[in-house]
Amino acid sequence: MLKLELPVFDCKIKQKDGKLFIYDILRKKFVVLQPEEWVRQHVVHYLINHLNISPLYIKLEQGNKYLERQKRSDILVWNQAMKVALLVECKAPQVGISKETAFQISVYNKDLNASFLWITNGMVHYYFKKTTEGYEEIGALPINLQD
Repeated sequence: MLKLELPVFDCKIKQKDGKLFIYDILRKKFVVLQPEEWVRQHVVHYLINHLNISPLYIKLEQGNKYLERQKRSDILVWNQAMKVALLVECKAPQVGISKETAFQISVYNKDLNASFLWITNGMVHYYFKKTTEGYEEIGALPINLQD
């Protein structure tokens, strides 16, 4: 798989019926290794191993409803008060990050009300902090998201 602009981690990969699978430590099972999943798994390991977020506070592919339509956010991180601290939108490495991607994550965040947003394709990362006026781009995520 492609080397991403995220720290490497010790991943378990297997092949079955001509498909590659990667072990997801949160779902505790092997999942099909698609390019977006490769990014998602890197982000999960970054959150756990570099930002010291407990896996108990991370949820993958959470269903959300917006304007009567079902949406799925890639990664949600809760804080200790059980409010959404971070919403992450992952794209495959070959998919560019566009204004439409920023709009997509802001729509997902209307009901979730996360304090921070992270948009990534594994190669490029955009971080935003929610403000009273909307969103402000920031250079990195804060060290402690769970306060």
